[in-house]
Amino acid sequence: MAARPHDVGVLVFDGMKLLDLSGPAEVFAEANRYGARYRLSILSPDGASVRSSIGMPVPADTDARSAAACDTLVVVGGDALPDAPIAPALSGAARALAGRAGRVASVCTGAFVLAAAGLLEGRRATTHWQHTTTLARRCPSTRVEPDAIFVKDGATYTSAGVTAGIDLALALLEEDHGPDLARKVARSLVVHMQRAGGQSQFSASLSGPAPRTPVLRQVLDAVQAEPTADHSLEALAARVRVSARHLTRLFRAELDTTPGKYVELIRFDMAKALLDSGHSATEAAALSGFPSYESLRRAFARHLGLSPTRYRQRFATTAPGPDARPGGG
Repeated sequence: MAARPHDVGVLVFDGMKLLDLSGPAEVFAEANRYGARYRLSILSPDGASVRSSIGMPVPADTDARSAAACDTLVVVGGDALPDAPIAPALSGAARALAGRAGRVASVCTGAFVLAAAGLLEGRRATTHWQHTTTLARRCPSTRVEPDAIFVKDGATYTSAGVTAGIDLALALLEEDHGPDLARKVARSLVVHMQRAGGQSQFSASLSGPAPRTPVLRQVLDAVQAEPTADHSLEALAARVRVSARHLTRLFRAELDTTPGKYVELIRFDMAKALLDSGHSATEAAALSGFPSYESLRRAFARHLGLSPTRYRQRFATTAPGPDARPGGG
């Protein structure tokens, strides 16, 4: 299939997530069984072995600055990357390798390494849903897409948390060899070619610091305490004795949303919890404050790209469904 080997360099460091390396590596290795010619090299900033987040040592083939040019550079992630400045040796290694690579990709929080190396300036990108806000704050010129499983911007690719590295590798494989080979590899590894929904299906919809304004805190407390109550804009404004327009301004300024959207998210999270605990979709709609199953279905479609029933089937158990067949493929 390939006239010459396609060299994939993976940049690793102490504290790296092992699955960020092994997931994409298995995709490329499996592709080789079907005729592709990917050649993997493990690169560290100084050429020394590194220790993964689970304590397993990972030997490096060479140091980043001495490594030959690669067709694809993959930068793995690590738990510490969003919480502290990126070590200059690591960002410098990424910058040097990227300058000699045909395309550059990051897995999970590896996007923070790309950002520190200046490789995400003015680009679209994503990372693990827990850290998208931090990435946007650290790299303000980057348009962070919090729900994306992976993002392609030119020859730069970023992906969401951990297993999304497999999604990304399949996309790179499809780009190189077409959908048929990518589909064969996905089937062999028993993964989806393209998973349904974005990464918000794995996240808590509402997170972040409490609002500064006492009036807004009162409103949020009231909605969270009783999601099924009347939380129309007029009712919420009357509760805290402000105008509907002023309350809307407060929501926009501090939460970057509207009162109506906030109420829907609270009810949406409650409905997800009810589905997780075994309630039917109709029961979840009624108990979480949605006026009908249809309104709950529309909310799930907006936020997850899934129906409530499909969500319940996917996340209620790890047991295979009735249509599952043993043996993979």
